[in-house]
Amino acid sequence: MKSRIQIVLMLFAGAAIAAASDRQIYLIAGTPSHGPLQHEHKAAVWALQKWLNKVPGVHAAAQYDGWPEDNALLDKADAIFIFCTGGQSHIAFTDSALAGLRRAAARGAGLMFYHYGVEPPAHRGHQEMLDWIGGYFELNYSVNPVFEADFKTIPKHPITRGVKPFKLRDEWYYNLRFRENMKGITPILTMVPPPESLSRPDGPHEGNPDVRAKAGQPMTVVWAAERPGGGRGAGFSGGHYHMNLQDENFRKVVLNSLLWIAKAEVPRNGVEVKVTCEELLEHLDPKTGRGGAPPPNPCTQPKP
Repeated sequence: MKSRIQIVLMLFAGAAIAAASDRQIYLIAGTPSHGPLQHEHKAAVWALQKWLNKVPGVHAAAQYDGWPEDNALLDKADAIFIFCTGGQSHIAFTDSALAGLRRAAARGAGLMFYHYGVEPPAHRGHQEMLDWIGGYFELNYSVNPVFEADFKTIPKHPITRGVKPFKLRDEWYYNLRFRENMKGITPILTMVPPPESLSRPDGPHEGNPDVRAKAGQPMTVVWAAERPGGGRGAGFSGGHYHMNLQDENFRKVVLNSLLWIAKAEVPRNGVEVKVTCEELLEHLDPKTGRGGAPPPNPCTQPKP
């Protein structure tokens, strides 16, 4: 008969083995950007980490305020999520960051870019984005209007488990640059943008002849991609407004995507977590509203 000490040691050993076998998801948040409750890199990553760590078989770690000084966790991660300022300030396209991400992709790690993170610098990272996640925001081709998207139909895919048709106002990027013939890409959220989404004059983010010629056509704003060799990627163009994580369908698409790219099993009804308005205000970056006044608390404001 085993002693009590032996049983305790066996339980600890079992827990350690289980933890070692967890799918490791590494969430990276950029430095502060935009106004209150917009582009809340730190708060979004904090919330996603907390929710993911409630999923059996998953362990999430986080890096805040820019790219990690060393790639120790990056080199071990089964999936990497990046939410940061894009374009010329993109943290993933410095020499050191690129080297780490290339190694991760080569060994099959999943990669996901969120909102502004799907826009690489003007003259760097385009092929990597196509290789890693299948698409990206291209200046003078893609657009970034704010509008209410109506996702009337939801395709069948592990990422969409538990997701129902929904409407949500966000800054949805569309007319994105995808791989030729959408090779290896599965559209996840697709809708027809309303005419007012092209009401701005032409500009690098606002409009162009190509996108205007496609008015009335369906546009994909969230997608999944598979890479040769078995790696996975995902792009999520929404996420400008932090409080949209309150929406169950929006949130499930984000969380399910992270499990899918990490090759973890997505639950039959998707990742289900209870979320309060107040918890989304945890770890917000210090920002002020107009005139330097504290921003209003969205949890105490009457609903429209």
